[in-house]
Order: sequence, then C-alpha cells, then structure tokens
Amino acid sequence: MKKLSLILLVLAGGLLSCSKQSLQTTYDKQTTFIENFVAARMKEDPKATLARNGGAYRITLHDTLPPARDSLKEGGRVSLHYACFTLTSASISTSNLVATNIQEVTAQARWTLSDNTRFKLDTLSLDKNLVQGLQDGLAGVQPGDEAYILFTGKYGFGNSEKGTIPALSALVYYILIEKIFNE
Repeated sequence: MKKLSLILLVLAGGLLSCSKQSLQTTYDKQTTFIENFVAARMKEDPKATLARNGGAYRITLHDTLPPARDSLKEGGRVSLHYACFTLTSASISTSNLVATNIQEVTAQARWTLSDNTRFKLDTLSLDKNLVQGLQDGLAGVQPGDEAYILFTGKYGFGNSEKGTIPALSALVYYILIEKIFNE
C-alpha cells in the first residue's frame, strides 16, 4: 500500500511539473509575440517610445500634447477610450477584439450593439482591482497619450476565462488617454 501511495505521489508531482513547464512555454511564446509586435510598431513610428513596467510593455505613439505633463501615479484614476484584443500572433485584428468603448472599432469589427451607452469614457483606478499587466502598463500615462499596452496571460487573467477572454490569453490594449486624476 505504501509503495502504491509513493508511486501515485511521484506521478502527481511529475504531472504538476509538466503542467508548470507547459504554462511557462505558453508565456514564453506570448512574450515572443509581444516583442515582435513591439518591434514592428517601433519600426512603423520612429516617434514612438517604449516603456516596460513589471510585466507590461507600453508603446506610446506620437504625443499629441507637449511633454512635461503630469503622469498617472499609484492610487490615481484615468479616463480613457480603449480596445482590448487577444494576442495570438505578432499582430492584432478585429477578429481578436474582446472589448472596446470606441464606436469606430466596434463598426470595424462589425459588432452590433443595441446599447450605445457603451461608447463613453471609462474611468479606472490604478489599484489592485485591475489585472497586474494593465495596472503596470497604465502607470505613468499622460493626458493625450495614444498607446498600446501588452502583457502575457501571466499578468492578465492567468488560467481563468474572463467573459470573452479565453484563459491564458496575452492581451493588447489600445488606449487613448483623456484625463488623469492623481489624489
């Protein structure tokens, strides 16, 4: 009986180890997609800047307002328009759109909505209620910024499905920052 228990324990440990290795392989693949996406965007827009914070990459596209503005700090709030995509290769498309409050993006994706109140600014608090990747990516944004925030599933919803977002999904947020509120 002890021998059987020991064998089962060893098998369970082996399965757990394989599962963790498979999960890391998934995140490594997503990191490669993110890095390829970043490289392509940086090549397309020589004025773009790249910031890394924790597990998030943020590509800020050409600034629309002069520099030296106040930036979003921990505990602050941000009002923004956004489109969220899953990243399954080094690019995004409307077929990977999972959420947005931008009417033009909804039209491009051919989404039909009966409720147009969805197209209003969202205001988010930079706190622990956001997934870690979005929290890390939003830190430091400024009013007028147009940016992409990218992160692997490890910094998103992990092994959990969230609404239309499949488990283990790398995410890309296209954001347009309207206002920030640091208190």
